[in-house]
Amino acid sequence: MEKKAIRRVVLSVFAVVFFAVAGPKLTAEAANAQEVQAVASVFDGTYYATNYPDVAASVGGSQLALLNHYIYYGINEGRNASATFNATDYMNKNPDLQLLYGDNMLAYVYHYVGCGKAEGRDATPANPGIETTPEYTLRGVYVTEYNSTIPRATNVELATKNLNGTVVQPGQTFSANAAIGKRTTANGFVEAPVFINKEHAMGIGGGVCQVSSTTYAAMKTAGIEASERHAHSLPVNYLPEGWDATISWGSLDLKFVNNEGSDLLINATANSGILTVAIYQKN
Repeated sequence: MEKKAIRRVVLSVFAVVFFAVAGPKLTAEAANAQEVQAVASVFDGTYYATNYPDVAASVGGSQLALLNHYIYYGINEGRNASATFNATDYMNKNPDLQLLYGDNMLAYVYHYVGCGKAEGRDATPANPGIETTPEYTLRGVYVTEYNSTIPRATNVELATKNLNGTVVQPGQTFSANAAIGKRTTANGFVEAPVFINKEHAMGIGGGVCQVSSTTYAAMKTAGIEASERHAHSLPVNYLPEGWDATISWGSLDLKFVNNEGSDLLINATANSGILTVAIYQKN
């Protein structure tokens, strides 16, 4: 099954499990974001990389890449999310849940996060592996979708690649323009649709604003206030109103100041039509 199809299945299960918490008006983007947050709450990237060096070598070792591996593959392979959580062991220790969730391993994560932990249910791995101290804690994450078959996707994916791995030190100002880079053909960006003065037009780098907007949405879920942010001149179709952030080289930017006392790490991925931006704080 392709990643996007898997994401759809995951999303549908997530929406059912968290219906009582999120309510009936849960949007696809909000569900995706909460989905990753839920799994991330039991996931330890440092532990995962230490205990599964094969995975760390294959995905590059970034926090978000490791988390994505666990969501798409590791959970169904029976891998531990951390020294304190294994979905397969949680399933085996709680046979009453098997009637509800069968072999949908992500559903067991959602149950544990939503109520199982509070009920005192045991999710400890049978083989806990090497315990580690988490290097980073997930502060916020957001997911949006894009069409991966059109030229605009080139800009989304290149901007995401440039953004990924950005570290913002205490007292430092993050700039989306600086992280993504100048949108020129020499830098690999292509022509795609843009908004100019409330009109649709074509321009080099069209689609980059979806990356800055998804970053702003991740900032909002992390409780990080923007020091500079500008709304698009027209509504966007991938985020709720007020969650977008347009940027333009030399004029408009998305910025925030790191007032958290330790490094903030921005991880971002864009593939198969799914754009994810996550903000981590160093422990």
